Amino acid sequence: MAQAEKKAAQERVESTDDQSSSAAAQQSDNVAHALAGAGGGLLSMALTYPLITLSTRAQVESRRAQSSTLDAVRRIVRREGVSGLYAGMESALFGISVTNFVYYYWYEWTRAVFEKAAIKAGRASRKLTTLESMIAGAVAGSATVLITNPIWVVNTRMTARKNEAATTSGSDSQTLPGPGGEKQEASKKKAPSSSIGTLLAIVREEGVARLFAGVVPALVLVINPILQYTLFEQMRNALEARAKRRVTPSDSFVLGALGKLLATSITYPYITVKSRMHVAGKEGSKEGMGSALSRIVREEGWSGLYGGIGPKVTQSVITAAFLFAFKDVLYEMSVKARRAIAARKA
Repeated sequence: MAQAEKKAAQERVESTDDQSSSAAAQQSDNVAHALAGAGGGLLSMALTYPLITLSTRAQVESRRAQSSTLDAVRRIVRREGVSGLYAGMESALFGISVTNFVYYYWYEWTRAVFEKAAIKAGRASRKLTTLESMIAGAVAGSATVLITNPIWVVNTRMTARKNEAATTSGSDSQTLPGPGGEKQEASKKKAPSSSIGTLLAIVREEGVARLFAGVVPALVLVINPILQYTLFEQMRNALEARAKRRVTPSDSFVLGALGKLLATSITYPYITVKSRMHVAGKEGSKEGMGSALSRIVREEGWSGLYGGIGPKVTQSVITAAFLFAFKDVLYEMSVKARRAIAARKA
């Protein structure tokens, strides 16, 4: 009897050790995915940042939304030099790194929960269903929005208002939309040139709450990554089932582009509203998402909701394509590195 109890106790200890080891391995894998996502996002954004500048300015400069991309490039380069195409890149690279790290960590964490549930339920496949992919995207997207919104407020403000003091007259003057269709004239005071300076200026002049401007439409826009990653997951599952192999970085490049194309096209009106809420000054702090949406339609027509969609869709699709490709490569590199380290320890 005593021997049986001793054996049972030993089995419980071994089971606990196995569970701890499994949890540690899962945690390590989550972090690996998060780091790969952060690195992939940083590299992809660095490659496509000028398009981000153009799309952001087309969204917030309502009177210029109908101008061509080439005209926008000429204006920015003439007014600010080539460096104007990279306004706010410092905070954007930091922002995308943090955003992707948070997103992929929580996405993989949620995925692991569903996979464990699938095993316990005796399901034939551990792959996420469409509903599970959508829930994972919602959890990860909501956490990401709440944590990183201040970073993107600073980035959008820098991108849209860089060197306003130098553009107070003529056709090239920088103007931003405000409630009631009024234009906010460029401040005579030179805007801060650094991300930290912009952050401190926003807190000092407009309060901490301004750092969470646009958080409601941003939460609504969680549907963008939900659609994007759900489409990506399901297309990847279908490709792997048909080709009977794992997807390659080249496959991920194409699938990521297709998923982002559809997701951004559907959610673009809300992207426009979010960008305008980010750059609005104190006068626009009381305008909600619904009223901002109605005002844009009233003053500019339905086309106003799609201002700058060309460069935005181009940028989003290219960035997403590179992101998925780079992430796969970086993740595989991390797996090989962990195996090499484990082999040395053994």
